Amino acid sequence: MDRTAALSARAVRALRAPHNWLQLGKFCLVGVSGYVVNLAVYALLLRSAGLHYLAAATCSFFVAVTNNYVWNRVWTFRHQRGHFAYQGARFLVVALVALVANLVVLRVLVGFGVGKILAQAIAIVLVTPLNFVGNKLWSFRRR
Repeated sequence: MDRTAALSARAVRALRAPHNWLQLGKFCLVGVSGYVVNLAVYALLLRSAGLHYLAAATCSFFVAVTNNYVWNRVWTFRHQRGHFAYQGARFLVVALVALVANLVVLRVLVGFGVGKILAQAIAIVLVTPLNFVGNKLWSFRRR
């Protein structure tokens, strides 16, 4: 069997496994909590602290990513826990890639005249699949 066929078979098995769908659901619930935390902190920093929207997005990201790491570690991927710091470092790398993608999308949307809070809400949603795949396949992967 060639490599492409093997990868396709693996993907089909993964899609048929109910625990993967349950895990995706948990990841999404954690993501919703992070989404709310991110937008709340972002709006607070924009309106109350007067930060530039990209700086506010970066700060709110770090608050939300901390929330998400804790919940994903203790709930979503609890059976796939590795060393706290090692897994946390991987989670942070994935999150930083997602942050860069988020900031690019945010800047583009704001550049097109979309309101800053709406643009951030859209950017977070668009970057979520990248974040899930990185965490599922790398940060919390089984050894």
